[in-house]
Formats: sequence, C-alpha cells, structure tokens
Amino acid sequence: MFDNSRRQLAQDEMVANRDGLEIATVQGEMTDLSDLPDKEFDLSFHPVSNFIIPDVMPVWREAFRVAKSGGAMVAGFNNSAVYVFDFEHAGKTGGIRARYKLPYSDPEVLGAAGIARYEAEGTPFEFSHFWADLVGGQLAAGWRLTDLYEDPGELEGVVPSQFMPFCIATRAVKLWADGCVDPARQGRVLRAKLLMAPVWRATGSCPGPSYW
Repeated sequence: MFDNSRRQLAQDEMVANRDGLEIATVQGEMTDLSDLPDKEFDLSFHPVSNFIIPDVMPVWREAFRVAKSGGAMVAGFNNSAVYVFDFEHAGKTGGIRARYKLPYSDPEVLGAAGIARYEAEGTPFEFSHFWADLVGGQLAAGWRLTDLYEDPGELEGVVPSQFMPFCIATRAVKLWADGCVDPARQGRVLRAKLLMAPVWRATGSCPGPSYW
C-alpha cells in the first residue's frame, strides 16, 4: 500500500492485521515512486485521487516504471466535465449552471481568503485534467488501454451526477516485448505481486495478469 497519509497507512495495517493479510506500506507521493523498484508489480490499483494534484502525467510514468512486462494498471478519476459547474449553486438550488473554465484549479478560483480557509481546515485543493492527460497521458507513458468504464451511479448530494457519469475507470497494460497482452487462460494460478490491491493471475505461454 502506497499513500502520502501515515494515518491512512495505519488504517490499512490495522485492517490487514485484523483479516490476516500480508501487506507492506510505504509513505510517499503518487507522483514519485522512487522508493519502489523498477518492474516490480503485476498490478497497480490507482483509485480516484489524482484530482488533488495539478499534473497527472508523473503518476502514469511512475506506475509504468514499476510495472512488470505484462502488468496492468486500473485507474479511477473524476469526470473532468463536472468541474465546469458551480457546486455551491447546485447545493443551494438543486440546479446546475456552468461557471468555470477548464482545466479547473482551486488555487486559481478560491482567492486568498479561500486558500487560507482550505489550508486551515486541511482541505486539499482540487484540479481537473484534460482527457489528453487522463487517457492520452497513459498512452504517452507507454501503457496500452484495454478498457474504459463510466460509472452511471448517482452520488448523494452531488447534483451533476444526476446528469452524467461522475467517475471513470480505465484498465491499461504494459506490453511484453513480443506484443502479447493477455496471458493464456490456463496454467498455474499464482499470487501476483501488486501495488495497492490484491489480485490473482494465470500464467502460461504468455504470462501476465488476466483480470478485468
């Protein structure tokens, strides 16, 4: 488990101990995985979190670096289109109106007083990203996109989610030298080594992950 919050990692360790799971925890920033070796993981699971960083490109490059050949990355992120809307207005009126130009950036919108309030409350700044960075950035880092999912579920109290999918997920793989993507569907079942979540894989003539 890799997280920049020591408190979150402590929670992960507590759950692992409770459920008899073996995990290792590392504290750091998602844009810098230098504490992790190259070509180490079969799967990186990147939950919705890159909205708190202004530049998502280092995330895709670092995840690619630590992935084994044939490894995969499952990534979640917010639909950037929702950042066009005025959430304060939506909360008060139940309606939506376009207010902000993309890419959205809290530090540019909040002003000095708003920034000071966020910092005092410990509230992270939010940023939107263009699809060219969210998906194109994965491709530029070397990943091959194999699936994309839009979550149609409505989020309680989030008015824009009534009109569009709020969260997106992608699956991408790091190709083997021979271009193989999916492993054979037969062979021994081994425990995969992963970054952030447990998963199983099958090995065969073209070994690698076989999930999602």
